[in-house]
Amino acid sequence: MAINARELPLGKVFTPDFRFTVPSFQRAYIWKSENILQLVSDLHDASKTPQTPYFLGSLILVRHGDNRYDVIDGQQRLVSLSIIIAVLRDLEQDADLMHQLDALLVEPGDKLRGIISEPRLTLRERDASFFREHVQEDNLESVFDMDNDDLATAAQRNMVTNIRNVYDEISAWGMSARQQFAQYLVNQVTLVIVTTDNLDGAHRIFDVMNMRGLPLTPSDVFKARATSGLSDAELDAYTERWDDIIDPISDDPHESDEFFSYLYLILAHEPDTGKLIEDFLDNVLRPHIDNGTVASFINTVLAPYAMAWRIISKPNETILPAEIRHRLEGLNDYRNHEWKPVAMWALVNSYRQLGNPDCPPFTQRGSRSVKASTSLAALEPHDERRLQEILSALERVTGIRTLIRTDITDRRGYANAAIRDLDKGYLVERCNGLKVRDDDQENAVVRLQGELQSDNALVRLLLIRANEQKAQSHLDRPRKCSALPIMPVNNEHSKSFSDWSPEQHDHWLYRLGNLALVQGTEEQLDKFGEFAARRDRMLMRSDSRRFPLTNELKDYNDCTPSLLEKRQTETVRLIVDYWGIRYDRNNNDLTVQGIDQLAQSPTTHAAHSSKRVTIRQVIQAGLLVPGERLVWERPRKGERWYATVTENGRFRLDDGSEYPTPTAAARAAAGGRRSGGLEVWKRTSNGQKLSDIWKQCRLQSH
Repeated sequence: MAINARELPLGKVFTPDFRFTVPSFQRAYIWKSENILQLVSDLHDASKTPQTPYFLGSLILVRHGDNRYDVIDGQQRLVSLSIIIAVLRDLEQDADLMHQLDALLVEPGDKLRGIISEPRLTLRERDASFFREHVQEDNLESVFDMDNDDLATAAQRNMVTNIRNVYDEISAWGMSARQQFAQYLVNQVTLVIVTTDNLDGAHRIFDVMNMRGLPLTPSDVFKARATSGLSDAELDAYTERWDDIIDPISDDPHESDEFFSYLYLILAHEPDTGKLIEDFLDNVLRPHIDNGTVASFINTVLAPYAMAWRIISKPNETILPAEIRHRLEGLNDYRNHEWKPVAMWALVNSYRQLGNPDCPPFTQRGSRSVKASTSLAALEPHDERRLQEILSALERVTGIRTLIRTDITDRRGYANAAIRDLDKGYLVERCNGLKVRDDDQENAVVRLQGELQSDNALVRLLLIRANEQKAQSHLDRPRKCSALPIMPVNNEHSKSFSDWSPEQHDHWLYRLGNLALVQGTEEQLDKFGEFAARRDRMLMRSDSRRFPLTNELKDYNDCTPSLLEKRQTETVRLIVDYWGIRYDRNNNDLTVQGIDQLAQSPTTHAAHSSKRVTIRQVIQAGLLVPGERLVWERPRKGERWYATVTENGRFRLDDGSEYPTPTAAARAAAGGRRSGGLEVWKRTSNGQKLSDIWKQCRLQSH
């Protein structure tokens, strides 16, 4: 495989000597605004020293004839340079310069020399005409008038966004600055052109690029390897089919990687080892390549599972039954995603036509209406009742494992076990990965009854579950829904809470009974110290009143410890009833047992360790002394705050205000901005972090 390399300025690259084509196995255009704007900025800075060349890297090409080349590496830069040139052309007022810039993008042709008019760069078939019509040959006005409905692929969306941002950037320059930049671009920006005339070597070069650490996604590698096993007659059709399947989920490389990682778990019945590309190639694709069944893999495996992934991402935009949409919406509440491969398996095995391109399961939005893109019957549903059972069990175990902080290795193991058993045809209740263990059940109840500090997302979804259980129906979520405290963090100057002891305040501050779902943010509630004002503010919007546990606050004129205890008991019972874990195997009601009683159970282990350590406990342990000074310094912002430890277990800021927790004190000091209280405060005496002191106190208590 002969290789040739030479360095050329862009003025010699965008000429009739090179006709660039992006082969079908290559990735789409994925550069985002930050990538292309960084390139513009770097080149603009370099153009201010016009005699100094700027090296832009290398292009790896495979030659086809005298001047035609497949682009193996360099597509992102070539497309981005074309966009920059198109913007310069659109902004140029000198007719000669405009014509010269246009000639960098499209060969004007020369009948005497037999040169036909054609673009310098041709993209993959699905984006080629768009790129030619709206970037290379147009004046960009058509691009400015487009919205997402006009764009068929993620690559086209990236192009349009980048054109707009580059136009805004360059249009702010003066005319002379733009012309100087254009001259520098053509004459001093260089590329090393690496060429080979061996087409069979393209895939080897592609693999070498990946081993060098260039940013190829797993999808890029899998597509290249899979399509290398297709016949010439199949190559174009199935390369396009792959792109049709993967493009809707490949806009975010992390999402694409996660999809293939979970697809590997489903097909190989084991999590990937951290080497996804090698594992997937060896254990999934290689058998299909060797057996000549790549086309079948794309149609019957890749297509339905990719569609299942899209359904999971946006369930409410599908035509699936409401119960299934609501279950998937609930699963999306969780920050951990190990439930997804099980849900993917369930969807694919419940709808026979899920991968059929003629049966898209998403609704279509017109100017005035929403209509189904296909009928549910066309998807050929198969045992939707079982699908609902799987999703219900999956939500239950996902919620419990999130609550008790099951680690990622175990979560993946449970997902793998569930899919293995489902593949064997086991009933849902017999699938090991979908069962709730006795110790997990008890630990979950302990955790619900205790303090849930510094995990706002978890508290929010727990309250959603409780409210839906009380309403006995699915509840639509407001755009901005927060779990806000009924009792203020600092109640010392509030008449409504003058009868509360510090111990009562500390006990209820971070428990579910003191929290309610509200449309709005905590900052909007902070200025209200009296219960009546806080209650009225929480109930001001109808979106808040849709939650029954929030709406019932209207029936109370005072907030008392007994009220919060009643709410705590009810909220915990609603959640455990939602998940079906209220009773143990001996039919004992776990919610009537106290935390200490449950914590003594031989099956309960780590859940009670999440109990909050209070300032008072740290003082009693001798790890802080009343009167001691603490400091929070932010040198970059030029800010410094002090707090003093009080006799009654509070932090007093220099303005005299007192707070029951380090987080509350830090937030007040910073003017309401969120901060990690234990991490920011330090002793003035020795610089020790409060987080280290708190950890020491926790260890001493066990």
